[in-house]
Amino acid sequence: MASLISKMKETSAITHHQKFEGHTDWVWGAIHLAGGQRIITCSDDGSLRVWNTMNGKQIGEDWRDGDGAVKSIALSPDGKKVVSGSYDGAVRLWDIDTCKVVKKWTGHTEGVYSVCWSRDGRRVLSGSDDGTARQWEVESGETILMPEPIETGHNYVYAVVYSPDTNLIATGGSDGWDVDEHRIKIWDAKTGKLVATLKGHTSSVLCLAWTGDGKTLISGSWDSSIRTWNTTNWKQTAVLLEHTGVVYGIAISPNDRILASASTDKTALLWNLDNGQPISSPIQHAHYVTCVSFSAGGKRLATGCKDKNAYTWDVAAILREAGLDDLLSDPKVNATRPPIQVHPPVNRVPQGFFDGVPPSHSSARSCLSTPPGTSFLGRLFGHSPSDAHDPSRVPPLHRVRNILKQHRQSGEGIELRGRSPAVVEVPYAKGKRRNACARENRKRPLPLKNPTAGSSHPPKPNVAIPSSQPQAADSSSTSSTAPVTGNATITTGTTPTPSRPDIMIRQAGLWSRFWLFLGCLSTEYTDGHH
Repeated sequence: MASLISKMKETSAITHHQKFEGHTDWVWGAIHLAGGQRIITCSDDGSLRVWNTMNGKQIGEDWRDGDGAVKSIALSPDGKKVVSGSYDGAVRLWDIDTCKVVKKWTGHTEGVYSVCWSRDGRRVLSGSDDGTARQWEVESGETILMPEPIETGHNYVYAVVYSPDTNLIATGGSDGWDVDEHRIKIWDAKTGKLVATLKGHTSSVLCLAWTGDGKTLISGSWDSSIRTWNTTNWKQTAVLLEHTGVVYGIAISPNDRILASASTDKTALLWNLDNGQPISSPIQHAHYVTCVSFSAGGKRLATGCKDKNAYTWDVAAILREAGLDDLLSDPKVNATRPPIQVHPPVNRVPQGFFDGVPPSHSSARSCLSTPPGTSFLGRLFGHSPSDAHDPSRVPPLHRVRNILKQHRQSGEGIELRGRSPAVVEVPYAKGKRRNACARENRKRPLPLKNPTAGSSHPPKPNVAIPSSQPQAADSSSTSSTAPVTGNATITTGTTPTPSRPDIMIRQAGLWSRFWLFLGCLSTEYTDGHH
């Protein structure tokens, strides 16, 4: 990846869209104001300044309140106010229209290096070199967590940020020069209680940013790394290692798809958050890059630099050159794409047919879901492309014998679901010959010698039962019985006995169960009721 960045450095040079000159010391903050025609910057020279993004000229006079260096600024959600943190420990609220301080909050005992607004604009969060984080009510100007601020445990707090729902606070900073780990800490914004501690950075954490959906927290550090964290389980998900210097600042585009980072390696980088890769060659500066911020639409990037200047960059042009214009759009699923339709098979085994079958007979059950050639029916009738020219393929009936043979050898029986384990019900279809026991010696019925005068057609065979279970005769009937070779009995009389609506086969053998199974696949039994 480093070689890729080097090649991009050699082949292309990104030029700034506008340069803003006037500050007399480091520029620590640069943010876009509402409307996209102005930016505001803050500096170690103690001033805030507003600039015209079209011509790079300063608008009006410097904004000043005291002589302390201004280390951080943040724009209110409604775009009407700016909050700043200063080296003198004060947090100031500025009105953009009047360019004046409307509130000054004191309480920190050291410099304030990070400030952040809640999404609803009702609170301001600040982090200080005194190791604390404080929340301020914008309307009253009072500290919310009275009388104590959040004692973070960091020696110095360099970064604070609210979660999008304002329920959590993330803090980062320096935990000492003699420690191997510098931790990010997550706090409950209402109670000030510690929720989680994130380990991974090996040096001071200087910047934090939360994605708009609240699912990811991103951090930058003195150790030159950028790390992403899953806020569901607080696990580290990625480490971005392109920078060779301290990562001073990070910012996320409004659509959560692009990350910008600023470093002492004199570059700013744009990252594709969809895959964690750099989007283009590094954006070169004359000196350390201290801060980055996106415009409201994500098409412009503002940076601040140790060279005392601020710059804006055309993000849309950079993406266009990289062939990644779509990163400015929202990552939404195409709602016009029709859903995938899953059609059930026409000939299917009736629902519940294999319920209760032991695991050892799962080959029959699996025929509903496995591909041809691996299921029961696939092994019986189908073949795979590999055996299309194989003369040694086993005939279907031999396959059935092999499949069922294992059950005979093991002494196991196949139980089918029904009214009792040994009974299978077969529906009767008018005009169609009924199935009887598959083992019976079936022969064509003999013609009736003495048909009944009033009958227009011979009566239908009544029932087929194995000879081991004789049928009880009705003594009150005037019928006569004609012998028929085989196990079936045909009864005739002046009053034909109505046929039963179904047939019950008792103690069905393996072959009978197999043919019944095939019969259930016939199209005449696919109405969902059998």
